[in-house]
Amino acid sequence: MRILWSILCGCIFLVACSKDNSFANTTDENTPTVTTSSAYSVRIVPDITYAKGLRHQQINSSTATEIPLKLDLYLPDNNSKNRPVFMFIHGGGFIGGSRKSAQIIDMANYFASRGWVFLSIDYRLRDDTGTVPQAWVDYANNLPATSVAQFLAIYPAHRDAKAALRWLISKASTYGINTDFLTVGGSSAGAVTAVTLGVSNLEDYTNELTLQQDPTLTSTHLSQSYQIQSVVEFWGTKVGVDILSEIYGHQRFDDQDPDLLIIHGTADANENTPYSSALELKNSYDASGAYSELIPLVDKGHGAWNASVNGKSLSELSFDFIVKQQKLQVQ
Repeated sequence: MRILWSILCGCIFLVACSKDNSFANTTDENTPTVTTSSAYSVRIVPDITYAKGLRHQQINSSTATEIPLKLDLYLPDNNSKNRPVFMFIHGGGFIGGSRKSAQIIDMANYFASRGWVFLSIDYRLRDDTGTVPQAWVDYANNLPATSVAQFLAIYPAHRDAKAALRWLISKASTYGINTDFLTVGGSSAGAVTAVTLGVSNLEDYTNELTLQQDPTLTSTHLSQSYQIQSVVEFWGTKVGVDILSEIYGHQRFDDQDPDLLIIHGTADANENTPYSSALELKNSYDASGAYSELIPLVDKGHGAWNASVNGKSLSELSFDFIVKQQKLQVQ
């Protein structure tokens, strides 16, 4: 338990992401087309409510209010009905952060201007005191008192991110989205959530609560399902998956997990997200037989948004990975 908490976001085997910069084109008319350079102006639809969640006065107290959960949508200004999609989850240790951070906005414009529909989501944080299953509360009783609230924030954050994905699927025709080409990404705590969304089962972080315990679940498009093709993970950990194993005994890593790109600074001094956590995640993927690539940001610390590898920015590295693995058509 102490080891599990120590990796919370809050012998070396490496694989470089850019071994092959040639993009596989296909004549499959179902495959979306993207562009290598900025080709479209970007239309922003801000402050969309994708679901609701409860904010409690105290953990699971009967005194609670419903709050809207928001996302911003970035659309390429084209007429395509066959767009790939990239949903990004901000970091902040499940304590702070915002979907409107400058780095995410830059990334959103990069991908939307090249043909993706890009979503940046907010979710409930520690001080929102979202609803959590009793099994989590029981587990948290064994943690240091100063860590309990942050630990318990993981559950509603993941529940909300899954709700955002289901909202996305429900709006696919509205925004011209091809849901067969779905990427989820995140930084720090958002990377924790992105990995969990890719690896966990659809019911995880949802079915542990009943509608009586959390009536706002009815706003989260529960009838929708999704399949993530790619995960882009910046300086996070696999703690969200480990918790499922620790509390429920669920082992979720397998060879059907989505392709994973890990980007992490080798000098990350954040005690919750050391570089060793990237190696642990890579090892879990290797052991399961799923595909992953690890790009070390040499001598870079936590949150190295401005880092580059072989002259390529994080957005460019992510672009290369998604295009290669999803075999997108490129112009």
